[in-house]
Amino acid sequence: MNRIELKVNGKTVSGEVEGRTLLVDFLRQTLRLTGTHVGCDTSQCGACTIHMNGMPVKSCSVLAAEADGAEVTTIEGMANADGSLNTMQQAFQDFHGLQCGFCTPGMVMAATALLRENPKPSEGEIRHYLEGNICRCTGYHNIVKAIQAASGQDVTPVAAE
Repeated sequence: MNRIELKVNGKTVSGEVEGRTLLVDFLRQTLRLTGTHVGCDTSQCGACTIHMNGMPVKSCSVLAAEADGAEVTTIEGMANADGSLNTMQQAFQDFHGLQCGFCTPGMVMAATALLRENPKPSEGEIRHYLEGNICRCTGYHNIVKAIQAASGQDVTPVAAE
C-alpha cells in the first residue's frame, strides 16, 4: 500500500492505495467524486477527463500513486464559488451540448482546457481538440456551439432535438 496526498478541488486529501489503483478509481471510490465517469477503461473515450496540475488527463490512464503531490480538479470542482454553473457548464446547458450526460463531465473538462490554450477556437479547432472525447448521443454540433459560446463567440442557439 502507498500513502498519497494530493489537492483535489482545492482541498488536501490523502489515502492508502495499492500500486495498481487508477486515479479514476481513487476519485470515484475513495473520495466519492462520481462525476468523473469510467467509460472504456482504455483511455479511448475521454469520459474520465480531469485536470491534473492544470493539464487535461484521462484519469483511467494514471495510477493514483502517480498523482501524489498533484493538484487535481474534477467536474465537481468546476462550479463557481457560489455553486452556480461556470461559463462552460452554463453554455453546455444553454446550447443543449448534452443528451444522456455520460460524456459531459469529460467534455466540459476538455473544453475548459482548450479555452485556456486557445481562447477563441474555430469550429475545426474545437472538433480536432475533442477527438479524444467520444459522445455516442450527439453529432457534436451542439457541443461545438456550446464551446464557441463559452469562448464569447457569437453563436446562434441550436434547437434542442
